[in-house]
Amino acid sequence: MAKLKLPGKLDSMHGIIYFFVILLVAHFFWKYTMLGDESNEVVTFFGIDLSAGFNAMVVHLTGMVYKVLVWLGYDVEIVGNSIIRHDNGAAVRIIWACTGYKQAYIFATIILFYKGPFLRKLWYIPAGLVVVYLFNIFRMVMIIAAIRKNPESFDFLHEGLYKYMFYGIIFLMWVLWEEKIRKFAGRKEQVEEE
Repeated sequence: MAKLKLPGKLDSMHGIIYFFVILLVAHFFWKYTMLGDESNEVVTFFGIDLSAGFNAMVVHLTGMVYKVLVWLGYDVEIVGNSIIRHDNGAAVRIIWACTGYKQAYIFATIILFYKGPFLRKLWYIPAGLVVVYLFNIFRMVMIIAAIRKNPESFDFLHEGLYKYMFYGIIFLMWVLWEEKIRKFAGRKEQVEEE
């Protein structure tokens, strides 16, 4: 099988280019196969109804975010299964697209299809999924806390700052994989062979 040869100037960026190719393919695969109106509770994948898993995660995340906000001293309540409302009426509805499943899928896909020892992937992917889950809770807590006094900041925080921070976290976990875990595994194997 022929290996793709990059121009000399791009050769040092081979890993980053490969990362972004996997990220983009995973993103567009998700975008065109995971179908659901963000305002309702139905999610399908090639016609298969996955709503139960997404809706269960919405309820779980709503409860977790509520508990953290209360622990931080916010006066909030859960309305229905997915709305967190402040005492002043400012509220956020957590929907299926907020579950973090997409980011978890993209992270797992990047590590799975990137080079490196499979046995290390068996522990690194689950560890990364925990980071994705925890960052997702942090992201929602910060957004909901901020809208209490500044409701108009929602779009900037949700569609801007924290969305890009999420992908930054995924990139940093890939850098850790590339620079420390995968390369360390390769050096260790070379030492054992000598």
